[in-house]
This record gives sequence, structure tokens and C-alpha cells, in this order.
Amino acid sequence: MSADGLWNWEARHETETERLDRNWNSLIQETRVVQTGVQLLTGFLMILPFQSRFDMLTDPMRVLYLVTVSASIGATVFLVAPVSAHRILFRRHRLRAVVESAHKFGLVGLALLGVALTGVVVLIFDVVAGTIVGVAAGLLFAALFAVVWGLLPWLQRRRGVGDDTNIDAPQ
Repeated sequence: MSADGLWNWEARHETETERLDRNWNSLIQETRVVQTGVQLLTGFLMILPFQSRFDMLTDPMRVLYLVTVSASIGATVFLVAPVSAHRILFRRHRLRAVVESAHKFGLVGLALLGVALTGVVVLIFDVVAGTIVGVAAGLLFAALFAVVWGLLPWLQRRRGVGDDTNIDAPQ
């Protein structure tokens, strides 16, 4: 039994299957939080070229638009992928594979969503306030996404397993 499995048994009294079920439910809840938003963002980005002001974009901004819409579509693909994996592997006793792939798909989907949102920021700020402001805003928000979505959770993870060992102890 792994150290994580041992901790789960000692702290939660759950079997490996119960842990996988709990992890699957957590992953699906997380996916639900971002899925609708990323699908709406993708839809709005897909209709943007058909708007009258789209012709005003410079060539570099059109390239950025294509990168942004590609990242948004990619985020949609990766954030919906766990549902497909679950459907295909349903009742095949492959929950571990589903949970592991859903975890990886979620990480890639969030990274692509960060790229897409950064691109949207640059496009909007460029149209409204100019290229320099657009690039500055894009760098600021890219840093914000990297810190809040990546660095802070990574630093918390580095604290190690077992930080919550006494979470249920009376205070």
C-alpha cells in the first residue's frame, strides 16, 4: 500500500475503490466549474471573425486571435475528455485509469484556458487602449494565472503529505 493509500485508510477508513470514487467525484466537480465558462468563451471567440470590427485587427493581432481560439478549443477538448474516457471505460473496472487521465486532462485544460484568457486580455486591451497596453495587460494576467493557478498550489503541495493529519482534532 502506498503512503497515500495508508494515510487514506488511517485518516478516512476508505478502501482504494472508495478513494478512487471520491477522487473521481472531486475531478468531475472541478470540471463542472470551468467547463461551461470555457465552452462559452470558445463560442464567443468562434463568432468574432464575423463581426464588423474584426477587420481592424492588425496581422499580429489576427495571429494572436488564432492562437487564442486554438487554446480555447484545446481547453474545451481537454476539459470534456474525462467524460468521454468515463463513457468508454464505464463498467470495465478501469476507474484508476479514468481518474489518472482525468487529472492530467484537467491540468492541460487549465493551462490552455490560461493561455486563452491571456490572449483575450491582450486582444481586448489592444483594441481599447493600444498595443503596448494590451501586451502589458497580457503579461500581467499571464503572471497572475501562473501564480494563482500554478505557483501557489505547487508551494502548498511542497509542504508535503500529512499536513492535514490532525485536521479533525479539537481546536
